[in-house]
Amino acid sequence: MKKEKVERVLKTFDEMFPDARCELNHSNPLELLIATMLSAQTTDASVNKVTPALFERYHTAYDYAHANQQELESYIRKIGLYRNKAKNIILMCKALEARFDGEVPADFDELVSLPGVGRKTANVEMAEAFHVPALAVDTHCARIARRLGFAFKKDDVDTIERKLKKQIPQDRWIKTHHQMIFFGRYHCKAQLPHCYECPLVDICKETNKKLKDA
Repeated sequence: MKKEKVERVLKTFDEMFPDARCELNHSNPLELLIATMLSAQTTDASVNKVTPALFERYHTAYDYAHANQQELESYIRKIGLYRNKAKNIILMCKALEARFDGEVPADFDELVSLPGVGRKTANVEMAEAFHVPALAVDTHCARIARRLGFAFKKDDVDTIERKLKKQIPQDRWIKTHHQMIFFGRYHCKAQLPHCYECPLVDICKETNKKLKDA
């Protein structure tokens, strides 16, 4: 995307969502890491419904590492893939206990070495828990990047992350990540996007394709 278009998109994001932020409720790096792991293929709102009781029951990596999996599952049963997520949380916390004295490491490579922690989760952790510039690409970010022309439709999430980091100033990575999520979650939705009131509709690849095919 040309620099002028990037600047226009970022200015529009600032106007539409100046206060965009992480919507996963948490009070420390471990809670954020677990909440982010739980959010895979599940909405943040759904995660926030189960974490209060979960965080009340388990407080440390040691607690999770020594948890009974079935009991842990009972706290997160209402969200998708809860059995696999419970298993990964226990394995991840066992790794924290064994390798990092039970503390969440403030290092990207060490984070992605943990069971169940991928690039998106590690980027969220680096940005939100440790305030290190990072740009996590979830389904919303990927969709917006493709529609607005930051990336091609065929690009996978890793490629999209690289392209976004090249085109967006580093000091905006965290802010823009949240704005793209808000833009995708509340405006440019996967189904029934608000194209009729979108200030960026003229550069939307998907809308332009529909017009050409019509």
